[in-house]
Amino acid sequence: MEINRPEVSTPQEADLAEGQLINSFYAQCTSQYPDPDRWLDEKLQRNLFLTTVDTAVAWARQRSIFPLMFGLACCAFEMIGMAASRFDVSRFGMDIFRWSPRQADLMIVAGTVTWKMAPAIRMVYDQMPEPKWVIAMGACAVSGGTFRESYSVVPGINRILPVDVYIPGCPPRPEGLIYGITQLHAKMIKGTIDNPNLALK
Repeated sequence: MEINRPEVSTPQEADLAEGQLINSFYAQCTSQYPDPDRWLDEKLQRNLFLTTVDTAVAWARQRSIFPLMFGLACCAFEMIGMAASRFDVSRFGMDIFRWSPRQADLMIVAGTVTWKMAPAIRMVYDQMPEPKWVIAMGACAVSGGTFRESYSVVPGINRILPVDVYIPGCPPRPEGLIYGITQLHAKMIKGTIDNPNLALK
């Protein structure tokens, strides 16, 4: 649409020219431009899906886990290997390992837990915000392992913490830890807003 702007010399002619310009512009703009996003509404109507808030929140929690590394012995090396580029734990939404319990929602206890270390582990767990989960990685964290009969070793961290997923092995491979994380995802999807820590069934 072209608008011809006439040449004017006096203020009266300028006012008259402006009025004519507005009237001609008004006459040309009687219909609306078509909505460029109309196709989007049609596509949404064809692909609409319904879900619950619980499912949406659980889906978001699955893909935004902030793990707290609690490596106590040799299993910690496998956990660190799982976070490296070869196994790419970022595809599970675990990009950043946190070193502050106040920013973490998953504690991975990897290695031998001694009774001297147990109060510190419990204190760190208590500082984590809800909802929170715990993975026991390796035979020593699960049951005390080969040091189970020792006076100084905790025979399984379920004596001091509620554990959500157990990963056996001495040490378990990074693939085993990834499988444990997928099991934790399955547990998360069964949770609700009121009770995110429902047990696996």
